[in-house]
Parts: sequence; C-alpha cells; structure tokens
Amino acid sequence: MKSNLVTLTDSKSVAAEAYRTLRTNIQFSSYDQEVRVITVTSSRPAEGKSTVACNMAITFAENGKKVLLVDTDLRRPTVHKKFKLPNSLGIVNLIMNMEMLDEVVHHNVTEGLDIITSGVIPPNPSELLGSRKFQRFVDEMRDQYDTIILDSPPLLAVTDAQVLTTLSDGTVVVAQHGVTKKDEISQAKDLLEKVKGNILGVVLSQIPPEDNGYYYYYSYEDKKTAAAKNARRSKK
Repeated sequence: MKSNLVTLTDSKSVAAEAYRTLRTNIQFSSYDQEVRVITVTSSRPAEGKSTVACNMAITFAENGKKVLLVDTDLRRPTVHKKFKLPNSLGIVNLIMNMEMLDEVVHHNVTEGLDIITSGVIPPNPSELLGSRKFQRFVDEMRDQYDTIILDSPPLLAVTDAQVLTTLSDGTVVVAQHGVTKKDEISQAKDLLEKVKGNILGVVLSQIPPEDNGYYYYYSYEDKKTAAAKNARRSKK
C-alpha cells in the first residue's frame, strides 16, 4: 500500500479531487509563462509538503503529462518511503555523475510518472542543489518532461528551498491546518520574495474531514443555486 497517496488509493475521494483542483489552478496560474518546474515546500517540517508533492505529481501524470518527481529534501527524504522505492541511488549520485541518469530514474512508477529519489544523505545539501551540475540537470529535464516537481526542504529550516525556487517556474507552500502560524507563512513568503520566486499559492493540508466535507458541500450547493438563478432569469 502506498502511503498517503489518496490520488491512487481513493481517487474518488474529496481529498483526491482537491489535488486535481490544485493541478488545474497551477496550470492556469500564468498566461505569460507555462509553469513546468514546480518547487513544493513548507515553512516548517512535518506539514505535509511531501504528501502534497507526491499527489500533485500523480494528478499531473493522470492528465496526460510526462512527469518527473525529484526528492530534493536531502536531509529528511521521504518520497522513496511513500512509493516504496529503493533509495541507494538518487539525485545526489546523479549530481556527482550525470551519466548515471538511467540508473537513478524509476520509470513509470505510475503511468506517466518517473521518480528520482534522494540517494544517500550528503554532508553539503545546499551546495549540491546550488551547483551548476544541478542547474544543468534541471535544464536537461525540461527537454524530456512536461512537468517537473521538486520536493524541497522547509523554508525556515535551511536555504535549500530558496535555491530551488530560483530554478523553478513557481513554488507551492504547504501549511498544516491548525498548526502553522501566520507569522511563519509570512516569513516563508518573505524568503521566497527575496529570491524573486513566483509564489503559486498556499495549500492547507490535513484539514479535518468535517471541515473538508462542508467546504465541498457548500461549493456544490452554491453552484446549483447560481444555475437555478440563471435559469429563472432566462425565462423572463
């Protein structure tokens, strides 16, 4: 069983539909520049950003995109655990030797989705992610994939997410419902703006089921009400 991957295990759920809505919002977030490389981060650890990154990658692949998910959280990697993949080789190995691409890519983990895990934890994550080799890797992957999602470390803990943001077309910030503080979100926003990052938006994770259900029920009823009003107007 794949961990927290509701887009695979419960594709008709409210949560899975929320990820599809997120995908659509990202696709239409910019009229001038296509958003193809996306960094997913959070202000602090354990807010659900890896779960969001993984489910986002699945929904983009389901939409017919060729997708690459890269675990760039080189301090606390979790993508391999969620997909139950080996992690002896990964992006760290690839940065050191670009000829290892075929060895580190897990092809078609789900249809249309390739994954590169972190590999061994290095002593210098920020330097590796800020290297010219990693930038070259991202540039080369743009030619091979429609969408690239980078699962990044938290913003307030280390500088890695800021580095990755400079290589991305947009950044999604994940906040945990009832836990993340407003000033933490504000600090995360300031850090991204300092590197001129394109903030696509904030995703609220781990919303209680009763709140989630109410939100979607309200939206559905609101649409029905609007449709009824329009129908009445057309008869006049």
